[in-house]
Amino acid sequence: MKVTPPISKRNFHSLLWHAGFLAIAQNFIDVDTIIPAMMVDAGGTAIHVGILTAIMLGGSSFTQLIFAPFISNYSYKKGFLLLGINSRIVALLVLAAILYYSSMFQGNYEIILIFLIITIFSVGGAFANISYTDILGKSLLTESRKSFFSIKQVVTGTILLSSVFAARYVLSSAGYPVNYAYMFFIGFVALAIASLGFWNLKEVVPSKMQVKSPAHFFRLIRHELKQNNKLAYFLGFINTQGIAITFLPFVVLYSKEFFDTQNGDTGNYLLFKVLGGVLTGLLLFSLKGKYKYRYLLYFNAGLSLVLPLIMISFPGLPPFYFIFFTGGIIFASYSVTMNGVLLEISGTTNRALYTGIAGAGNILPALFPLLAGWIINQFGFQPFFILFIIVILSSFYFIYNLKCKK
Repeated sequence: MKVTPPISKRNFHSLLWHAGFLAIAQNFIDVDTIIPAMMVDAGGTAIHVGILTAIMLGGSSFTQLIFAPFISNYSYKKGFLLLGINSRIVALLVLAAILYYSSMFQGNYEIILIFLIITIFSVGGAFANISYTDILGKSLLTESRKSFFSIKQVVTGTILLSSVFAARYVLSSAGYPVNYAYMFFIGFVALAIASLGFWNLKEVVPSKMQVKSPAHFFRLIRHELKQNNKLAYFLGFINTQGIAITFLPFVVLYSKEFFDTQNGDTGNYLLFKVLGGVLTGLLLFSLKGKYKYRYLLYFNAGLSLVLPLIMISFPGLPPFYFIFFTGGIIFASYSVTMNGVLLEISGTTNRALYTGIAGAGNILPALFPLLAGWIINQFGFQPFFILFIIVILSSFYFIYNLKCKK
């Protein structure tokens, strides 16, 4: 059965429903500001922030390489999508409870439990993302994709901007850990409502690639790399440019260690990050799909270089609000290009496989925060900034050779 205009419209609205309420949840569980700040307030060090960032922004995506062979064997993947999102919903509720009753834990048990639940939350997201990418690619008409990405960015940006003030208020309404318990409980409610959009999706196009064993899966990867030159450059791109989204948690650590920033400051960081994302979404929407992914990739990489250069140039008091505003632009543009380029280089039958292969592209983003945490702990922030610049510069080579046409 093919995707008809009515089915495409239904799925379009269902996916937007999910994106809208997910945007509310994101403000209360933001991986760049809220969660790193929570870890520091819980007594975490640069090493802890590095591990947490690796789990949330790199390591979880790497697990897609493990999940993809299993999921690829099934024609319909909505059930896996619901399993992944529901595991995240439960994890948020448990995390809220752990923080609210944290006085019952002694020693490092609280930090250990936080790591455990964040791991479940992040891996659940990676598991769901394989099915989400597959369903997204086959549930919308081709001509609707760029419109969806642009409108999604505007909708989520607007909701993010509307709800960020509530998140900032809740964060400042009480001290640690009660304020974070409230934050994650609200995130749990919002994500539960967002999941209703997935329940309403109509998956009509089967997509199945028979994967007999892990060895067979890796043979498929080698075959795809030989057949599709763009895939190798795509992996190189997300292995290098992908570290850009791991930068802001360390800026939170920097501000707390050297300037003793409080919950109100963290809330303001979140606000400026959201503003950057909203303006980016509005700009891409105004272009109405006329932009080229290739130029957006170059823009994203160039802007990523600005952040460490600012931190190096202003060691006394960096312009934190501008840094988080710029970080919001980078995150929004990276999200659009990542999904768009993946859909461009893959097909209907192999999209789940390609999503799993993309997980392999998160090797460096998974390891980089661990290395960064160790470098900061041993030598300070300056060597970390320099290493970040070197890796981002290397991404230009892969962007050039990727040669996106759309």
